[in-house]
Amino acid sequence: MGVDPGTHRIGVGIIDISGPKMICCHYELIENSGDDKIANFKTTAAAISRLVKKYKPDIASVEKLFFTSNQKTVMAVSEMRGVIINTIAGFNIPLSEYTPLQIKMGVTGYGKADKGQIERMVRLILGIKEKIKPDDVTDALAIAICGATNYNPY
Repeated sequence: MGVDPGTHRIGVGIIDISGPKMICCHYELIENSGDDKIANFKTTAAAISRLVKKYKPDIASVEKLFFTSNQKTVMAVSEMRGVIINTIAGFNIPLSEYTPLQIKMGVTGYGKADKGQIERMVRLILGIKEKIKPDDVTDALAIAICGATNYNPY
């Protein structure tokens, strides 16, 4: 399971590894509307819980925050990351975190890959023929791929 956190848009991607192949099981966008933070937290936690119960992922990966000059945005996304991580932790699922650079390197082999390059590689790796939209779910699938390829249970 890969999660791309945001304040109002959270991408979630679920993949499965079948032998040497990765396949896409599900992806979706969790959308929060309005400025009621508590309601948004509850909506996100409920959606993550629903997906964990349905797909029973062995591991989960979440994008780490990168520094930006907009402190208000960083704080809001940090709070939502806390909700997401706490919800996943409640299911005792091993969790890893990756920076945008690590995700780009893990999926494309190039740390400065653009959104189009990431989307093409995600589709190639997972065998998805149609375009993946929006970018939030593409990123979530890339995060899931990064988590799966770096997972070491030993």
